[in-house]
Amino acid sequence: MKEKLIDLFEYTYHFNKEMIKVISENITKVDEKTVNLINHTLNAQQIWNSRILGEKSFEVWQVNPFESLDGINHQNFLKSIDIIQNQDLDTRKEYYNSRGAKFENSIFEMLFHAINHSTYHRGQINSLLKQNGIEPLLTDYIFYKR
Repeated sequence: MKEKLIDLFEYTYHFNKEMIKVISENITKVDEKTVNLINHTLNAQQIWNSRILGEKSFEVWQVNPFESLDGINHQNFLKSIDIIQNQDLDTRKEYYNSRGAKFENSIFEMLFHAINHSTYHRGQINSLLKQNGIEPLLTDYIFYKR
């Protein structure tokens, strides 16, 4: 199970990196919503990692300096992999969401949500890229594995 989860985070890391690159190469063509969504995508993974590790987290919709996005993506990847390798994925963690409501989920559920969440938002970003005349990326998992 851990190997499969690591593979999914490698996929997430790869396509987050590619998405940052495409946005960067077309920064004058993309709209504010595209920049906000790539930030949100990275922020969310950082937030889930921090909930698991009990660390300080980003804000859900904070906009980071664009030149820091690759580094944030890389740090997110390293932390997620470290969690997978060094924690019991069945352990349940209590946390508060961005509205202050208390929840409890397993580490596996939290990590899987982070992967699924980033896939969802990369799809939204692709739609925005296309609307702005930019060729969207093929980010499906099967294309990654081919």
